[in-house]
Amino acid sequence: MSHAQPIFNLSAEQSELWQRVNALWELSAKKDAVQIRNALHPEYMGWDMSTALPHGRDAAVQSVTDDSPRLTTYELEPLSIRVYEGSVGVVHYRYQATVESQEGKPTHVTGGWTEVYAKRDKRWLMIAVSGQPNVGGGTPGSESAAQ
Repeated sequence: MSHAQPIFNLSAEQSELWQRVNALWELSAKKDAVQIRNALHPEYMGWDMSTALPHGRDAAVQSVTDDSPRLTTYELEPLSIRVYEGSVGVVHYRYQATVESQEGKPTHVTGGWTEVYAKRDKRWLMIAVSGQPNVGGGTPGSESAAQ
């Protein structure tokens, strides 16, 4: 299996979009429900493919706030960052993170996301996400093609 090459020479638009992705992870770590809600388009629809159905904005906010596991560390690896006509952005990336349960038990998770953004009033709003954690918490990209 080939691995993605590091992304170099990002345009200003691509850099701004990647900064937005990172900012959303930071808001998740802080469990800042108000700012997370403001960062999602009102008609946002996402799909954690380990669940049966896509979810809307309220479920997305709840999934990283309230009683959800606390995000303690994370590392993001951009694979592709594209901006189309200055108003639509698509980011594919892998993540590694540690989350802590209410009981304080840490769990290491890895996976991949594709996020889609629309630029409104000079601000990137997430309109969609799709991805899932790796089976068994393995290293990103370590699954065989047969799985």
